[in-house]
Amino acid sequence: MKTPEILLVDDNPADTDLTSEVLAQSKQHFHVSSVSDGAEAISFLRHQGKYTDAPSPDLVVLDLNLPIRDGRQVLSDIKADPVLQKIPVVIFTTSQANSDVSRSYELGANCYLRKPGNLTEFVAVVQSMAQFWLGFARLPQREKR
Repeated sequence: MKTPEILLVDDNPADTDLTSEVLAQSKQHFHVSSVSDGAEAISFLRHQGKYTDAPSPDLVVLDLNLPIRDGRQVLSDIKADPVLQKIPVVIFTTSQANSDVSRSYELGANCYLRKPGNLTEFVAVVQSMAQFWLGFARLPQREKR
């Protein structure tokens, strides 16, 4: 069985580090790659530029508020691309705005999670997300390159 690949797209280094650390401590092993802006995320997913050898993710964890291309644009690009559209995208953001929740689902998000403000809840959300999406959910097989 292949190690599940996660692409974490977040411009907050503290959130990226904490999310990666929680995933690393999970009983199930994951490989986590991270990028800090929306343009890099698209390059990573399309294996362009310095990402030609990047792994194809089984799950994208996407913040909405990103530099260069925001998460909404990235989500729209992913779901409009026939090669990428089957990859589940979990929005993981601080925004609680109903408009962000609605727009994310309209654009094809598979899940919308708010980043909790305290450590205990943050850890619980990341663990639950990983357990569901990479433990219980049946995902499409990765595209061969």
